[in-house]
Amino acid sequence: MATIRRALDIGVNFIDTSDAYGNGHNEGLVGEAISGRRKEVFLATKFGNIRGPQGQRGGTNGKPDYVPVACEASLKRLGIDVIDLYYLHRVDPEVPIEDTVGAMKKLVEQGKVRYLQICEAGAQTIRRAHKVHPMTAVETEYSLWSRDVEKEILPACRELGIGFMPYSPLGRGFLTATMKSLDALIAKDRRRDHPRFSAENIAKNAALLGPLEKIAAAKKCTPAQIALAWLLAQGADLVPIPGTKRRTYLEQNCAAADVKLTKDEVEQLAKAFPLNVAAGTRYPEKQLAGLGI
Repeated sequence: MATIRRALDIGVNFIDTSDAYGNGHNEGLVGEAISGRRKEVFLATKFGNIRGPQGQRGGTNGKPDYVPVACEASLKRLGIDVIDLYYLHRVDPEVPIEDTVGAMKKLVEQGKVRYLQICEAGAQTIRRAHKVHPMTAVETEYSLWSRDVEKEILPACRELGIGFMPYSPLGRGFLTATMKSLDALIAKDRRRDHPRFSAENIAKNAALLGPLEKIAAAKKCTPAQIALAWLLAQGADLVPIPGTKRRTYLEQNCAAADVKLTKDEVEQLAKAFPLNVAAGTRYPEKQLAGLGI
């Protein structure tokens, strides 16, 4: 909560959470942190990524009758009257996107939600959703080592005038250049289940970091700041959402907005991290099936 309040103090006005984070507990934490400061915050939360009682994954739910139930629960946990940006955390493959977004549209009409968004959807799903109600933004993983969206998803957003929110803009911490071996992760770290962080792959991926570290040293910045600056250089329609629990890293991330890369530096980084350069997929195999639908 101290980190969230510090973020507001230094001018951060966008906070992103989900009813799946901590199985709802994170919304409660955010709500408490912004209590009395609601007018300073543009608040986003998500629904549809179902968790079991112990936090285990329970699939997706985009059924129209579930949408208002999820929204009411989020409003209550957050302690607010209206959600600024509400979105589907994962597309439900068993429910037509038109039905899910149709139910979300009703929330806008009722004044419980201001804007709509969709997460980890394929280009055609984005187009179909946008026809039912304008999508303000699309959120999908995007960073120097996860550039898949450049093929179809980002072009579709730009064609339709939809903003883009890269999550994991620091490659789940990899682009901080502080995780070059499995030893950097504690035993319970969930990244140990991600193929890119396996003992074999993390060593291969660490070899990619040289150009990033070189530019960071030349500019007296951290590699993380350079990675964020590269994303920001991809267009004014991108709003990266780096996450941290610590005020030190919060302030470093915010300072990345003032780091200016030359055209040559942007190109150097793009060449150092071409599409599909990372060893290993960005999610475990089972979770990959739920992406890009």
